Amino acid sequence: MHRTPFPTRARPTLLVIAHGSRDPRHAATVRELVRAVRSLRPGLRVETGFLDFNAPTVGGVLERIAAEGVRDVVALPLLLTRAFHAKADIPAVLRQAPPVLRIRQAAVLGPSPLLLSALEQRLYEAGLDPAEKSSTGVVLASAGSSDPEAIAVIADIAREWRRTGWCAVRPAFASASLPRTEDAVRELRAVEGVRRVAVAPYVLAPGFLPDRIARGAADADVLADVLGPAPAVARLLVRRYDEAHAPGTCQVPPLARIPALA
Repeated sequence: MHRTPFPTRARPTLLVIAHGSRDPRHAATVRELVRAVRSLRPGLRVETGFLDFNAPTVGGVLERIAAEGVRDVVALPLLLTRAFHAKADIPAVLRQAPPVLRIRQAAVLGPSPLLLSALEQRLYEAGLDPAEKSSTGVVLASAGSSDPEAIAVIADIAREWRRTGWCAVRPAFASASLPRTEDAVRELRAVEGVRRVAVAPYVLAPGFLPDRIARGAADADVLADVLGPAPAVARLLVRRYDEAHAPGTCQVPPLARIPALA
């Protein structure tokens, strides 16, 4: 990859890349989050593209904005961990973009203290009293991944979150890895000092796996909503955008410039 700084006064278009889902709640939540980002940065062009299931596609958005004269883009994966989609799927799609576009792929959202703030906000909105924090065990329930790096990050986040005052925090996964949410709830019931158990979905939008998390939380005292358009999440998107177009960040090369693999 070569480095090509954006023009000094340019404001690259922000392309938010979401996974997509057959569940209509997913796209609706993504669009609500994007509206929150626009409200934080009036005048910034923000587009949304989906990898699968929903329209518009990432490739379609890139072709359209290139035809409209856009040249600089920050592509921001709407992902909480750096797993397969961030490492492979998204770079592959971006490399097929029109060659007139200069694209930088922003970092995934997590981990970040802003996400922990959003998780706590959702728990309190669900009825948990902040005064009960020190006697509450929390399940940090993520979608799950077969990527060991992503699983390790979730475990690290749980340990870090525990240090902010919770009685205990346990990671759980809706797919690919163990334990499941219901197992983590059961484990927390046996932890000394835990008087109530809360489940905090570490997911951005509703869908099949978040529904599985909710079913696994049946025996918990509190189930928080998905992160969605929480103010802290919107601020985090803006932060990742700013980081991505800072001087010295690396541009995604077009497909034609990548040598064929042997």
